[in-house]
Amino acid sequence: MNRYKMIALDVDGTLINDDHEITPDTMHSIRRLAEQGTEIVLCTGRSPSSTLPLLELIGIDGTIITHNGAATVESRTRRVLHQFSFALDRIAPYIEYCRRHHIHFDVNTAFDLYVEDASVLTDEALEMYGRFYIEPQTLPSAEQLGETIVKFTVFAEKDELDRVEKEWEQWDSGLHMIRSGDFFIDVMHGEASKGNSLREWARIRGIERSEVLAIGNYYNDITMLQFAGVGIAMDNSPLEVKEAADDVTATNNEDGVHAALIKYCL
Repeated sequence: MNRYKMIALDVDGTLINDDHEITPDTMHSIRRLAEQGTEIVLCTGRSPSSTLPLLELIGIDGTIITHNGAATVESRTRRVLHQFSFALDRIAPYIEYCRRHHIHFDVNTAFDLYVEDASVLTDEALEMYGRFYIEPQTLPSAEQLGETIVKFTVFAEKDELDRVEKEWEQWDSGLHMIRSGDFFIDVMHGEASKGNSLREWARIRGIERSEVLAIGNYYNDITMLQFAGVGIAMDNSPLEVKEAADDVTATNNEDGVHAALIKYCL
């Protein structure tokens, strides 16, 4: 008997393999649980636009926690249920830093992504955004933007981001910085995290913490692994992520999500 009413799944490095695919076994086990009434929640650093197609591919409806916890969206209506947002001027020092050091950045509202100048994007950047089903737009002024933002992301080589991360850790901006991958740093609202949004959604749904199972693989997953009744790290996770989890499953290239769901739920 499956005692978990909610299953939170990270996407990149967890749900999908290194070929950016969800394997048939993993899709089948997720569908089985959804058919039994288990609530499936994708919890990801991705935007809604690059997450909703994955739910459609699996063939289920659900709730997605996107932008590393900054925006929670209902899949059927595409309605934003909750978001941690802030004004564009809060990240002015970060934008100036990136311009000075020639580091690529983007600015995200719940559904849209903006870059400095969409007409001059490199092939590498276009390929990256295309892989995530994103069409970047040129960043307007704060007045023209008309809505608050949920995430500021920089994209560069790992060594360069290691240096940027060390510098930005010294800043007192009141914003929350997290490494969401070797090549990405996200800057968000101080309360935005996968764990906080998962906690709030479980509360709204009337689901106890002990009835939540979470699976992830990177530093941005630690808060949700620690919140869940059982938190499971992928075997391709860094050591700190494994240490924060209750169990470790196989890698994302070895159907680790499927193996965990079989072990704990099916």
